[in-house]
Amino acid sequence: MHVKCYWFSISVVLCYNVSERIYRKGEQSGVKQKLLLIDGNSILNRAFYGLPDMTNSQGLHTNAILGFLNIMFKFLEEENPTHLAVAFDLKAPTFRHKMFADYKGTRKGMPDELQEQVPVIREVLKAMNIPLMMEEGYEADDLLGTMSVLGEQAGFEVKIVSGDRDLLQLATKKVQIRIPKTNRAGTVVEDYYEDDVLEKYQVTPKEFIDVKALMGDTSDNIPGIPGIGEKTATKLIKEFQSIENAYAHIDEVKPNRAKNNLQEYYDQGVMSKELATIKLDSPIDISFDDAKLGDLYTKEAYHMLKELEFKAILKRFDGEEQEDLEVKIKEIIDLAEAEDIFAKAVKKKEAGISIYKENDAMWVALNTEGEEVYLFSCEGFGFITQDFLYEKIDDLYDNIGYVAMMEVKEHLSHLTIHEMTKSIFDVSLAAYLVNPLKSTYEYDDIARDYKSMMLPSKKELIDKKHPMVTDGVLSDAGKKIMGYEAYISREAIQPLSDKLTELEMMDLYREIEIPTMFALHDMEVRGIHVDSKALKGYGDQLVGRIEELQESIYKEAGEEFNINSPKQLGVVLFDHMKLEGAKKTKTGYSTSVEVLEKIEHLYPIIPMILEYRQLTKLKSTYADGLANFIQDDQRIHGKFNQTITATGRISSTEPNLQNIPIRMELGRAIRKVFLPEEGYIFLDADYSQIELRVLAHLSQDEKLIHAYEENQDIHARTASEVFGIPMDEVTSTQRRDAKAVNFGIIYGLSAFGLSQDLKISRKQAQEYIDRYFAMYPRVKEFLDGEVEKGKTDGYVKTMFNRIRPIPELKSSNFMQRNFGERVAMNSPIQGTAADIIKIAMVRVNMKLKEKQMKSRLLLQIHDELLIETHLDEFEEVKEILQNEMMNAVSLRVPLNIDIEQGASWYEAK
Repeated sequence: MHVKCYWFSISVVLCYNVSERIYRKGEQSGVKQKLLLIDGNSILNRAFYGLPDMTNSQGLHTNAILGFLNIMFKFLEEENPTHLAVAFDLKAPTFRHKMFADYKGTRKGMPDELQEQVPVIREVLKAMNIPLMMEEGYEADDLLGTMSVLGEQAGFEVKIVSGDRDLLQLATKKVQIRIPKTNRAGTVVEDYYEDDVLEKYQVTPKEFIDVKALMGDTSDNIPGIPGIGEKTATKLIKEFQSIENAYAHIDEVKPNRAKNNLQEYYDQGVMSKELATIKLDSPIDISFDDAKLGDLYTKEAYHMLKELEFKAILKRFDGEEQEDLEVKIKEIIDLAEAEDIFAKAVKKKEAGISIYKENDAMWVALNTEGEEVYLFSCEGFGFITQDFLYEKIDDLYDNIGYVAMMEVKEHLSHLTIHEMTKSIFDVSLAAYLVNPLKSTYEYDDIARDYKSMMLPSKKELIDKKHPMVTDGVLSDAGKKIMGYEAYISREAIQPLSDKLTELEMMDLYREIEIPTMFALHDMEVRGIHVDSKALKGYGDQLVGRIEELQESIYKEAGEEFNINSPKQLGVVLFDHMKLEGAKKTKTGYSTSVEVLEKIEHLYPIIPMILEYRQLTKLKSTYADGLANFIQDDQRIHGKFNQTITATGRISSTEPNLQNIPIRMELGRAIRKVFLPEEGYIFLDADYSQIELRVLAHLSQDEKLIHAYEENQDIHARTASEVFGIPMDEVTSTQRRDAKAVNFGIIYGLSAFGLSQDLKISRKQAQEYIDRYFAMYPRVKEFLDGEVEKGKTDGYVKTMFNRIRPIPELKSSNFMQRNFGERVAMNSPIQGTAADIIKIAMVRVNMKLKEKQMKSRLLLQIHDELLIETHLDEFEEVKEILQNEMMNAVSLRVPLNIDIEQGASWYEAK
């Protein structure tokens, strides 16, 4: 039975009779009835602006949907309602729009990024069996108002969740309005029954309408009465209870301005009241039975949330069988049977493999066709050994067209395959190249993106309570994960190969990325030697300087306080010391680097604080942090990640050796603890200005090319042109400023950004940029052209066809678009430089191995290679570095390198 009401006067009576019958049915069951109503548009809007911009792998914006669902689940858990419904506006003109088209009809449209999420959240809610209240010609608040009246009349306890304070007019003794507010501490909720409204706003919920009508609301296009603000409006309604009564006693209205304006604009005030009044007799096309809360966690909802990539929310589906695929796992423990299966497998065209090791146990999953997966167990007993399994996997690589695995690098230590093995297909690496913006490339991501399958992720299947392995035995969840990995790896070969071919990235994948994977593995295995005593000494040195700074800061401030507390620091600097440049935030004063650097030259305490921060970070991250990574061989075996950055650069973790500060001496000094073994010396080779050289090549700017061909000082040359002086008269300061311009151009730096860097006016910074582009006109053409390509294609490319998607270019938000334009300018340059250093790294590593030299490549840090060079091979290694790095690729300009040597990384750099 449906509650269908119309706005003529008899409707409320009719609705009451229907709703009462529905309620009594529930009452007889002895269940306490609670109706939760959600203002869909309001909460979606709040979520959109409360969360940072997010997109899934298909480019759909998802932040509002995620935020909405999180808020909804929060209230479901708090309220534990028996009934739930969500109201949305429809695009068609509403009842009130038709009456007052000049006002309500002129509301500002929502951003495109939010608009595209509205139909999606509606579909998600439908999939979760949550009824939607939407009626042509009626606003969501009218539907909420009507449903709240019906619910209260039927005996429900009614809760309305909305960010819109207009709904406070609906509060009664039985209807509560709950308004979520988001701040840095999280989401807090303001709750209002009718008495709460009176206490907070000094008027009743019904009188609240008149207050808004008098004061107006620009966001709702309610004109109100000119000259009457919130304070006067509240005072008038407290005294007269309504606009009409105030007008009836116009002579008693004070002040005179309010009196005169009310008299002149009374009709506008009445119209504003009509606009502000929520209708309580709108048509509702759902019944309370429809709104009864049932199973939210349906398979359809799971699939939609999986596609939206909401992994945290998917955990709520725990225990549900949601996957589209049920792999058939056949466990093999008999050696003869295993031999037979592998013998048949080598005759196939392709295979998918998953390997998992824990202590002395090992498991291998193999899929060659269909959904059947063979699981070979080596759990410390039986005749199937680890050596046997690795030998059989090697045979597969030698005999099959494609052997697909995820994260092949993690298993290279036990396999005999090498860089030139043609059958390697690293699924994770291929998926990364196709879309480098994703955070993970696991089997469920691949299944969703390339096979349209929804599978539970590892995080959904295993956790601390349900581990992969228990007492040396692979769990059922572990078997399922390995089955998925093997099957999806094989199934993804064709679609990923097709996509790489379509995007012209197969050569990049085969000739650069796969060999890079082997070079990175070699570096991880070799590690780099660290002097533990020197590291401790470095930490002690930092402690000494930190303590000196602390005392100096206390003396300058005139008091002791927690320097590490931004709140205490802000109070000391801007309240107690009365420093200029204070910037207030919701939680106090901002003490960010940007704020402090602006006043660094004005107050002696600021440079001390900035140095103190840098040194305490060095202490925790490096002096203390590095010690945790030193292994028994006194070397750190860090990890090099190939699928993290969007530009193609290698990243370093466990520990991060790429972020060692080099601008301050104490930061650089950490490199003193990295030493070569006895009988070796470090050789460090660094590309000289590789990104500027790449820019010269890609832009084909003849002046820039000529400068490099003539081996000119490019920064002095730029300074000469920008400042209009001969090159031999350029000062060191002018050269430094020109260097900032040169590299700023690469990163799409604006006049504002350059003015901040050089501490000059924005006008002067713009003049520098204009002169630069006048000097190098083809650079300007190239950068603008890349932005246009990004807008047209959705991505830009490096010289080797590596793509960098830029969804921000389509954003309606100016700041997002501006960021996208900078990315479009920089990515082809930075990405090409990353490709070149990979090529050089691979060639140097392979040459050292081919010649069976004792010297070995240890680190790749951005544009730098570090070689632990045997003293007997010094000259030969130096020659290899020069040949392989300078000839890694043919550009219009020479690729120059700087080579240094030293008894520590510090000396070599």
